[in-house]
Amino acid sequence: MNDTVILAAIAGAHGIKGEVRLKLFAESLDSLKRHKAFVATRGAEACTLTLQSMRPDKAGAIARFAEIADRTAAEGMRGMTLAVPREALPPLADGEYYHTDLIGRAVVSTEGVDVGSVIAVENFGAGDILEIQKADGKTFMVPFNPQAVPEVGTVITLDSRFVE
Repeated sequence: MNDTVILAAIAGAHGIKGEVRLKLFAESLDSLKRHKAFVATRGAEACTLTLQSMRPDKAGAIARFAEIADRTAAEGMRGMTLAVPREALPPLADGEYYHTDLIGRAVVSTEGVDVGSVIAVENFGAGDILEIQKADGKTFMVPFNPQAVPEVGTVITLDSRFVE
């Protein structure tokens, strides 16, 4: 498992005073607010950002970090992900997963046939969706619910009716 968990990504600048728009991967804005510092990364580039304030926005959140002083600096942060150490997060209940832990897992059908691997977990408002890449490079999406995904372990089992 990774030692950090990504909770948000910087989508761009907001205003002229260094605020940034965030795309949230966390359960809620409150679950993000409890953290005072984040590891911001983009490729090999990394820095620590100290949270000063955060408020909701129609597409996620608006945040101010101590290290981002103006719009130019905020624009330069676009695309950076914000992570916290795994140990700073609350323990998971049965049936709960961090998206980062699902990405890369192998997927097999209920008949035991290799399907591919999870390459992304999306949520467009109606629940989590797994994006699965097959060996031929083609991808497809399935709802991440017990009907489509009856078992999640080191390998994810997909009901054969959902295999494309």
